[in-house]
Amino acid sequence: MSDFISGVSYDECKTTADWLLSNTQVRPIVGIVCGSGLGGLAEMIKDPQIFKYSDIPNFPRSTVHGHAGRLVFGTLKGKPCVCMQGRFHLYEGYPIQKITLPMRVFKLMGVETMIMTNAAGGLNQDYKVGDIMVIKDHINMPGFAGVNPLCGPNDDRFGLRFPCMSDAYDRKLRQLAHDVAAELGFSEFVREGVYCVLGGPSFETIAECRMLHMLGADAVGMSTVHEVIVARHTGMRCFALSLISNRAVMDYDSHEKANHEEVLETGRLRAEQMEKLVSTIVAQLEHNINN
Repeated sequence: MSDFISGVSYDECKTTADWLLSNTQVRPIVGIVCGSGLGGLAEMIKDPQIFKYSDIPNFPRSTVHGHAGRLVFGTLKGKPCVCMQGRFHLYEGYPIQKITLPMRVFKLMGVETMIMTNAAGGLNQDYKVGDIMVIKDHINMPGFAGVNPLCGPNDDRFGLRFPCMSDAYDRKLRQLAHDVAAELGFSEFVREGVYCVLGGPSFETIAECRMLHMLGADAVGMSTVHEVIVARHTGMRCFALSLISNRAVMDYDSHEKANHEEVLETGRLRAEQMEKLVSTIVAQLEHNINN
């Protein structure tokens, strides 16, 4: 069992990483994951080399509208990058270890910093649709029930058996994001808060939203946290942004209903600012690391 980690073997990840490295000249140090309706980030990459998920050995396939299902290699603001246009979710039916496989593959390719984006429902009553939330911490609800991507035998080649999560979201990168937001004039709609992940695919009930808000969550969604856990397990730095695409329904008298089309539409409306924010953060990454 020593070569096996949580349903995904080290050799399987290495095979995928080696295949990608042999098919591209890019040696990425930054990885980016695009959330629902936010795949436009990949369009900013210079000299792109594109692989369909279906062509990559051992890779799952993205089945959700708004997720293109492509891996894009190239440079962003001079930094060699790999960008996932579309991610994988628990509700698509994949084992949790399979949906986080790309994180381990990226680590084996040399990625040092992961930047994640997602679309989320706003639980914090001060948040408006279109706000961008810098994630400072998370609540892993599936983890309470034992659904964690690190369950199963641990392989020390990836990381420690019991990784710390109190520093999951890099403090320096969060500060950099706020500095960049101020520089770009975005501070008015850039927030910072706690993200809660649920399994989906059904949206939350009113009672669930009220409970999550009481627990300290500012936004709720169906992704990102599992990827962050695995990325941190491998030693990569993590930074994540939530686009508040709808306000969670908290009132029984309300006639509002959460829907995926609203999520994608908000992504389209705020895409330009989101792309500008992420690309400027990437441009300043090296300076941030050195200091």
